[in-house]
Amino acid sequence: MTLTLTVSDEVRALAPGFTHLAVEAHGLVNGPSTEASSALLDDAARRLAVRLDGRAPHEDPHMVAWRAAYTAFGSKPSRTRNSAEALAKRALADGGLPRINLLVDLYNAISVAHLIPVGGEDLDLIQGGMRLVRATGDEDFVTVAGGEETVEHPDAGEVVWCDDAGVTCRRWNWRQGPRTRLTERTASALFLLETLAPMPVPEVAAAGAELAELLEKFSPGARIEVRAPESAG
Repeated sequence: MTLTLTVSDEVRALAPGFTHLAVEAHGLVNGPSTEASSALLDDAARRLAVRLDGRAPHEDPHMVAWRAAYTAFGSKPSRTRNSAEALAKRALADGGLPRINLLVDLYNAISVAHLIPVGGEDLDLIQGGMRLVRATGDEDFVTVAGGEETVEHPDAGEVVWCDDAGVTCRRWNWRQGPRTRLTERTASALFLLETLAPMPVPEVAAAGAELAELLEKFSPGARIEVRAPESAG
């Protein structure tokens, strides 16, 4: 069954240039990072350097737009960077990108190469549909602090992704909760690519197609659906 994704009117009003594209995949095979997935991350870092051409990630027009969106809902973008900017900084640093697991490596490579926030959710762990809303501040966000599970609450007005069980990702695409993240046991996943104007919609479509090709390569026989980009405009 296809997962329902809903963007609230309040979020659409906040960022009318918002577009998201979903890649839904079933029959995936995950596991530890491999030499091949590691090479993809290294190549993504090289592609990023070419794209930036000497600029810092936060100077890219797409990242400027994300910083403005974060500011609009009350977040400090220099302190809580969107996921693409945070990954890009790591990609350009001496330590490079982290190696997490095969599926996470694949979507991180796409995020860095295209400078697009990309998230991955385990479909078997999502409860109900997913909604992008402005939080009331009462929602539960289950996370881990100091090695122990703890419950946080988003700020009132913060943009969050949530399902029927609570918040799955805080500050739009800043920090995903551990409840729905991709693990080595994941067999079905939703990958969400998120862009703002001025990034052209065809570019997010190209990134989604590239991710689908990688998923097919690393999980032969997987059933993959790439949904058309959905604009908030």
